[in-house]
Amino acid sequence: MSRIAATFSTLKTQGKKALIPFITAGDPQPDRTVPLMHRLVEAGANIIELGVPFSDPMADGPTIQRASERALKHGVSLRDVLGMVVEFRKKDALTPVVLMGYANPIEAMGYAQFAAAAAVAGVDGVLTVDYPPEESAAFVAHLGHHGIDPIFLLSPTTPEARMAQVGKLARGFIYYVSLKGVTGAATLDSAEVARKIPQIRAAANLPVGIGFGIRDGQTARTMSQMADAVVIGSRIVEEIENSTAESLLDNVYNLVKSFRDAMDGNK
Repeated sequence: MSRIAATFSTLKTQGKKALIPFITAGDPQPDRTVPLMHRLVEAGANIIELGVPFSDPMADGPTIQRASERALKHGVSLRDVLGMVVEFRKKDALTPVVLMGYANPIEAMGYAQFAAAAAVAGVDGVLTVDYPPEESAAFVAHLGHHGIDPIFLLSPTTPEARMAQVGKLARGFIYYVSLKGVTGAATLDSAEVARKIPQIRAAANLPVGIGFGIRDGQTARTMSQMADAVVIGSRIVEEIENSTAESLLDNVYNLVKSFRDAMDGNK
């Protein structure tokens, strides 16, 4: 059983939902990423989504775009991100790590080399925004050879035929983009999410995580009651952007713990 599957199985027995925080590797400084990852786990994160900085993101809103720009100014590459996972694994062998990014860096490295390097580093899943299911078979095969879960996005406009395609390829969990727009955008329509989740479950026998636009504890709790996981990205990256070097780790810890407490029904 993969680390991701084991995490969801354990949480189910505990009657809890997964909290999946997102940070961009290398933001605000490369040497802060691994300490931030450990702090996320201490605050109650169950899976970490680690963004690979990219110059031309298509799904990320302004907040995460700025995070990528800060990381790229430090020269952070895909190989550097894998090195950060290696460092994280020296102290944490249990928390799943999902890389989130775009096709170009992977294409530049090559499917086979990337999949092998990611497995050695301790990566558990890969979410590549611009690999549609119709063009992903070869990439998914390389990931599967190394026991890495391919994570796919579904959105409010995804037709049922594509849901079925994703259901056949995906492993780990399904990431449902809960609104029409980029990360951090708009207000969620809970009723629309509630209508869509059963369709996704029918198409894919996997846990479902909800992300994009979740900015407060109450919304996180509401979404967690519909799905198996909640992904928080832009709000955490904002906290990183607005924190001083001295307050960074504590501020992110307190924010993520507030989401955890809200999801668990704690005041």
